[in-house]
Amino acid sequence: MLNITKNIENGEAIISLEGRLDTVTAPELEAVVKEVVTEVHGLTLDFSGLEYVSSAGLRVLLSAHKAMSTKSGMKIRHVNDSISEIFEVTGFSDFLNVE
Repeated sequence: MLNITKNIENGEAIISLEGRLDTVTAPELEAVVKEVVTEVHGLTLDFSGLEYVSSAGLRVLLSAHKAMSTKSGMKIRHVNDSISEIFEVTGFSDFLNVE
């Protein structure tokens, strides 16, 4: 299960995730990201409540990163140790802006 909270202010979107980003829930995040990237110049993903990311979730993060690369970019905040390790192993930490 994944809870997604979206807040848009001054052209910046903050999407907070709580739960698991996996094969079942990745399409939900993908739909929200597709909706906001056309409206904003910056995107922040708040992972403070996120427990897990699967390869399907990584695919959504990659497409969001690509969509925002022509704008102000994408930041990811409050990443836990296990997700941070997934980013390291997959090489995502090399190009994602993780704060």
